[in-house]
Amino acid sequence: MRVLVVEDTARMGELIRRGLREHGYAVDLAATGEDGLWLASENPYDAVILDVLLPDLDGFEVCRRMRDADRWSPVLMLTAKDAVADRVTGLDAGADDYLTKPFDFIELLARVRALIRRGAVERPAVIQVGELVLDPSTHDVSRAGEPIDLTTKEFALLELFMRHPDEVLTRPWLLEQAWDFAYEGGSNVVDVYVRYLREKIDRPFGLASLRTVRGAGYRLAEEGSTRGG
Repeated sequence: MRVLVVEDTARMGELIRRGLREHGYAVDLAATGEDGLWLASENPYDAVILDVLLPDLDGFEVCRRMRDADRWSPVLMLTAKDAVADRVTGLDAGADDYLTKPFDFIELLARVRALIRRGAVERPAVIQVGELVLDPSTHDVSRAGEPIDLTTKEFALLELFMRHPDEVLTRPWLLEQAWDFAYEGGSNVVDVYVRYLREKIDRPFGLASLRTVRGAGYRLAEEGSTRGG
């Protein structure tokens, strides 16, 4: 899942980015309204965390312009103001939720998860593909009732596959969604993590559901086949 954070306070922005990354999100960070608006216009984010008090365009205007440009990523607005009028202004500008500073990160994380679930495309709280089950809120993964232990990045990559079952996902797209602009490595990191996933979600169960589509990318089959099948 890919999130845009628009926050002009460097320390706050970095804290949010680091916390989200630790929970498997790819995060892009903008320090101005103009930069945030440009990023939101160029990329399909799963959620946008938008500060109200920015040095150029305020968060209300950024959100309003996003909606005017038909950018419908769910928006969580952050502000130090707790007045009802400010909350109404933010929601009327097109925001989906509102969080007042200071806040607990665990609440911000829960609100982001909720926004992603009820985005433009309906997203269930628990994702299931065949006997493979993933819970984004608890980071639990299991197959046929057997728990599977994944790292944060493995979990993020698997979630992408499970939200797009039986679709061919290219390496560049997977790299863009599961990593972020700050990542400077090559696309072969995708191949490495797909191999890690296969060792955990397929091999122990005698399955080959995470398949290579030669010359294109990878596909998670709806129903895993046995090896050699």
